Amino acid sequence: MIKLQHEDLGGKETILVVEHHAAVRDMISTALRKCGFTVLEAAHGRQALFICERQKVPIHLMLADVMMPQISGSALSERLTLIHPEMKVLYMSGYSENFIIHQGVLNSDGNFIPKPFRVPTLVRKIREVLDSSR
Repeated sequence: MIKLQHEDLGGKETILVVEHHAAVRDMISTALRKCGFTVLEAAHGRQALFICERQKVPIHLMLADVMMPQISGSALSERLTLIHPEMKVLYMSGYSENFIIHQGVLNSDGNFIPKPFRVPTLVRKIREVLDSSR
């Protein structure tokens, strides 16, 4: 497990990373695994649905790009939380949070992290969402 600024921010939870850019998905997944998380990876919404339908253990958090081909991150989360109601959601995007909310893609009460981000910032945000009550 890596230490991030003298804090142990990692965890043992399962995180589903849904990102259509392979290099970004790989970077995030590798970093989260180094922090101790179990990581499931999906390149798009259909693949995420397939994974969630077959995953019998809890998925604690879905980290999803807001704007993806086929299905948006918010529409995907609505479908996946029916299968895994324990799952919390953290959205990420290169678009500003204000733009995404203004376009109606994401509501203002959603958890969000803007891209680009540094790994310690991402892990802190993931820890914050995981440790929050629903």
